[in-house]
Amino acid sequence: MHVLVTTDTLSGVWTYTQELVTGLVNRGARVTLVSLGDIPLPQQTSWMDSLQGLEYRPTGFRLDWMQEAEQDLKDSSAYLAALVKELKPDVLHFNQLCYGNLPVQTPRVVVAHGDLISWSKEVHGQEPKASRWMRWYREAMTRGVWHANAVVAPSVWMLDAVRSCYTHPRRDAVIYNGRNPVSFNPYVSKDDCVLAVGRMCDAGKQVGLLTQHTHPLPVCIVGSEAVLVANEIPIRADVKVATERVQVAIKGPQTPAQLRMLYSRAAIYAATSRYEAFGMALLEAAFSRCAIIANDIPSFREIWGDAAIYFQSNDAESLADVIQRLHEHRDLCRGYASRAYQRARDCFTAKRMVDEYEGLYHSLMGVKLAAA
Repeated sequence: MHVLVTTDTLSGVWTYTQELVTGLVNRGARVTLVSLGDIPLPQQTSWMDSLQGLEYRPTGFRLDWMQEAEQDLKDSSAYLAALVKELKPDVLHFNQLCYGNLPVQTPRVVVAHGDLISWSKEVHGQEPKASRWMRWYREAMTRGVWHANAVVAPSVWMLDAVRSCYTHPRRDAVIYNGRNPVSFNPYVSKDDCVLAVGRMCDAGKQVGLLTQHTHPLPVCIVGSEAVLVANEIPIRADVKVATERVQVAIKGPQTPAQLRMLYSRAAIYAATSRYEAFGMALLEAAFSRCAIIANDIPSFREIWGDAAIYFQSNDAESLADVIQRLHEHRDLCRGYASRAYQRARDCFTAKRMVDEYEGLYHSLMGVKLAAA
């Protein structure tokens, strides 16, 4: 089987793609991977080095949610159509909704990892302001969803958002994201600290909730830019998670190896997002046996059930109260850590994810063969 996959280099879709492509190639599939967005650095692509059967083609095309993406979408669509004509893959797996209407006969799977309109509704409480560009964006997404042979989402909540914002797909499925548990260490002795991942300026991740109250244990926010916050909570930059009593430590972006170490040492992971189709960082924390404190939003409830402890939606005071509770009750904290780890092992492995995508690909290939 030959699968052409698109990805982007600017979000968690890159990590998801790494797991999917690695799983497919290791099972004997041939994969052509096309990346959009920034050209990745060598350390971002090092995972490809040992994969026989993978051809990688980086591009600099803008992503569909970027301003001035209209011309780039035309150019990238023409590029992909020419690539399909040249390589003749069996299945197309697009991680952008807009390519569902690519004018080719090859079966097209599009995956909804998120979109601009549902993001705005959850983060700002309303749809984006009407404009010519926004009309173009909505029409491009709607055409992609409608013409795709299958639309996949990593949660029921995200699939419902696609239906609400655009149109009902002709065929759809929920395939939860997965990671390989061997990439993480759940057996390291834990430090009494809280870890979160996200940029301070990202309103969807809203990691700033952790800076609005003092906490009885250190808090580390990773992947964030060091910015001044208008409150009295002490914030220190580049402080190791457990070396001293610091309310909030801000760290810049970390390598995958550095992140794995931070996950393994943190007792608690704070999933503060108000918009999240799935949440790969949260899954990585669960595989590292962190207790999960999650914002009470539908997608987190759907995915984690009673394996996480929740704080009141978007409420910094409630978040601080839950952190205090887990700090004071160590057995409760360890219990939630074990629940999260077991839930991840049972439901969200890369193997299960790749199994389900393979099944979908083969079913679409079967329909194409029957039609021929």
